[in-house]
Amino acid sequence: MPRQAAYPGTEFSSRLICPSHTTHTHHIPVVVLSLSDSAVTWFAFAFPGIDLEQEGRYAIDSPGSPPNLLDGLPTLDAQLDEGEERYLIDPASKEDPKVKELTQVLIDWINDELAVHRIIVKQPLEEDLFDGQVLQKLIEKLENIKVEIPEVTQTEEGQKQKLRVVLDEADRILQAHGPHHHAKWTVEAIHSKYLVAMLHLLVALARYYRAPVRLPENVNVRVTVVQKRDGLLHQRQIIEEVTTTYDEWGLRQERDAFDTLFDHAPDKLNVVKKRLLLFVNQHLQRLNLEVNDLESQFHDGVYLILLIGLLEGYFVPLYDYYSAPTTMDQKTHNVAFAYELMMDAGLPRPRARPEDIVNLDLKSTLRVLYNLFTKYKQQTI
Repeated sequence: MPRQAAYPGTEFSSRLICPSHTTHTHHIPVVVLSLSDSAVTWFAFAFPGIDLEQEGRYAIDSPGSPPNLLDGLPTLDAQLDEGEERYLIDPASKEDPKVKELTQVLIDWINDELAVHRIIVKQPLEEDLFDGQVLQKLIEKLENIKVEIPEVTQTEEGQKQKLRVVLDEADRILQAHGPHHHAKWTVEAIHSKYLVAMLHLLVALARYYRAPVRLPENVNVRVTVVQKRDGLLHQRQIIEEVTTTYDEWGLRQERDAFDTLFDHAPDKLNVVKKRLLLFVNQHLQRLNLEVNDLESQFHDGVYLILLIGLLEGYFVPLYDYYSAPTTMDQKTHNVAFAYELMMDAGLPRPRARPEDIVNLDLKSTLRVLYNLFTKYKQQTI
């Protein structure tokens, strides 16, 4: 007995390309009744590149509407003009843990910034950002300006006019920070709810305004680009690099030994952590202090400042830092002050942002402590 289709009775119109290199095309209505062998063969021919069995499982397991690729490609034929492109995110990429983490970090950041306006952005992010209203409020809050939006009707074209003003303002601000590929967040891309374009824009804004968040590094999204050429739909796959490895100023950084340890050698990483833990406790014990967790006990900057003072042989006045910090600003001040002490001692500026340490980013904390260890490991107690 043939397996039942995920959406039996669904009717759609498709452009079927005849074999034998003919140029004739036919629009035919198709009703999917079951997934017999012949139906699978036809579907593979009509829609090359789509795994029908995978899409069927996705449809069965997912509540709500049919999957985008299965339901969307036939209608794209009518939607796209000649030469026009449409971007479709690979379903597996959208479920990638790094993509989901980045999206949630950015949502939390937006909600923190716009809490005073009682604006709450939720998943899916695309639904709240596509018309530009939330982006307008975010830019106004971050830049402390008023974006003048013309009074237009709430039609699709009116929304795009508003969105264009908001994106022009974002481009103007970001150009002062350096060259940004604003083509990654065009009006058409944002308004069509293309998540990758929104992520590109939000990541650029977060880095420019030095948002107190830790963005996951090396986030990539697999995207299918569908273009209409000579009346036919053509597909190609690309990888969109949304984040890479950045230094404290938001510039790209080469991967280092800690990237390799975290990705490929967790056992060796534990050895490094134990060695650094021993190093810091050898010095902090002089103040009757003990560290058990490198990630959390250095995040407010206090132990880091005390450690540098011990290593350099001086007392750091209490009025120079917050000895019992409670807010994000106080903790960031402490870590930034510790960086100044490190540079005064001849060490290079740490590649991690102070906010990364405050946000409990273990890799950033280990990098800072390892720099101290390298310089002072021969020092006797």
